[in-house]
Amino acid sequence: MKIIHIIAGAKTGGAESCAVDTIKALGKRGIDQVVICRPYANFQDLTGIPGIKVFHLNFFKGLQYFQQRKINSIIEREKPNLVHCWMNRAASFTKKQKNIPVLGWFGGYYNLKYYKTCNYFMGVSKDIVRHIKENIEQPDCAYLGHVFGTLEKINDIKRIDFDIPKNSKVVLLLSRMHQKKGVDLLINAATQIDNTIFLLAGDGPEINKYKDQVKALNLQNKVRFLGWHSDRLGLLNIADVCVLPSRYEPFGIVITEAWFAGVPLVATRAAGAKNYVTDNHDGLLVEIDDLEGLVQALRIALDDVSTRRRLIKNGRKTYQKYFSRDAVIDELINSYKEMIMHYKLQNT
Repeated sequence: MKIIHIIAGAKTGGAESCAVDTIKALGKRGIDQVVICRPYANFQDLTGIPGIKVFHLNFFKGLQYFQQRKINSIIEREKPNLVHCWMNRAASFTKKQKNIPVLGWFGGYYNLKYYKTCNYFMGVSKDIVRHIKENIEQPDCAYLGHVFGTLEKINDIKRIDFDIPKNSKVVLLLSRMHQKKGVDLLINAATQIDNTIFLLAGDGPEINKYKDQVKALNLQNKVRFLGWHSDRLGLLNIADVCVLPSRYEPFGIVITEAWFAGVPLVATRAAGAKNYVTDNHDGLLVEIDDLEGLVQALRIALDDVSTRRRLIKNGRKTYQKYFSRDAVIDELINSYKEMIMHYKLQNT
């Protein structure tokens, strides 16, 4: 089986990390792959891996016609069994194929108008799949494709690396610095929680605004901005709690990563967490923009020993059932095979 992946996303982000992790995992299963992506640093790890060929493209909207032709020439030359478009820009840059199925991947509730050249569709959550089915003519062409939370060890990160006092606890946010992620809410919560360091790992358009907020609240010794950090497992290993205070979150791969790492999870009732996290079982859920509720949940997750044990134990069970690397990659390969076979039957 040979798959071409087209990735046209941002320099950093959860979807981009998911794509890279998935391609690496497929490579370990012996899947022959070609990657067409922007020349960003987060894709450099794919270069030089046996069985993975990488082509760089800029995906400029103004040159879409010419870049579509480049993509098509690669497809014609490489002769894959399936083309996997990661998110809407990648799908919009991919022409309709005559002899090869095209899969459009959804990490959120994207507009189907960008996926007109796709034959099949895959959403990362049950509710996103529902959204897809409601907007396509053949609902059986929509697939569920969970993302896995399995993380590889990169470095031995220690609290001293971030000048964290020995007696302090650590709350970790792995997120883009964006209004929809609720970063401002978490910073406000930090004013009410003592003896705790808040590590904010991520980058994005609002980061300077949040740095100004921290300065205005005189929280410089309590809130640390780490920038984009590829060693998510290393950070989780020094955290007492992982938090996802999003206002909008179709899924949130951080949820599964916290479960894998054995870190108690606190999240808002955005779509992803609401559909997968069971409150007070494998995570603590609070209402969106509920500052008081967020503070209370963080205090419980930090200090209540029995609750911490329960969340860790049950989070691991949920991870093993739905989000382990082996389970997710098994299902993805099976879905690829089914799409390829279905496409051949329809076009013979």
